[in-house]
Amino acid sequence: MNVVPNVIQTGGNFSATDLGELGNLDRYRFSHAKMPFEVEGKVFLNSILGLTSAEISLNKLPPKTSMPFHHRHRNNEEIYIFIKGTGEFRVDDQIVPISSGTVIRVAPAGIRCWRNLSDEPLYYVVVQAPSGGYGKDKTIDDGEAVKKPVRWETA
Repeated sequence: MNVVPNVIQTGGNFSATDLGELGNLDRYRFSHAKMPFEVEGKVFLNSILGLTSAEISLNKLPPKTSMPFHHRHRNNEEIYIFIKGTGEFRVDDQIVPISSGTVIRVAPAGIRCWRNLSDEPLYYVVVQAPSGGYGKDKTIDDGEAVKKPVRWETA
């Protein structure tokens, strides 16, 4: 069963969804016309949240398995953020060990594949954005403080 998460809250400047526990990511499936199979445990957030400059996916790779294909991109770099599990990530002919806290950036032309070496699922987030598209504000200088007191209602 392919579950599509709903946007649970929106405002003029935001949208939010709840994907549930990481352990339940396998209820999401991804298929594409260029792939002869379905990928279980993958959910893209672009269309759900209305992202305008990046694609983000949450992913779960079963124990002792590998991504069943290598891939690269024409225009987008990818950032892989590993949350839980251990494995190996191959870019071109180099292998990087991965575990909780490992973060890997891959340029569009990098040919990539990864595998889970552990007895538990491998959880990770992938952020995909146009290479070189970060623009002139490449630092936190893009942000600005707002003069508004911080007050939270107490429960």
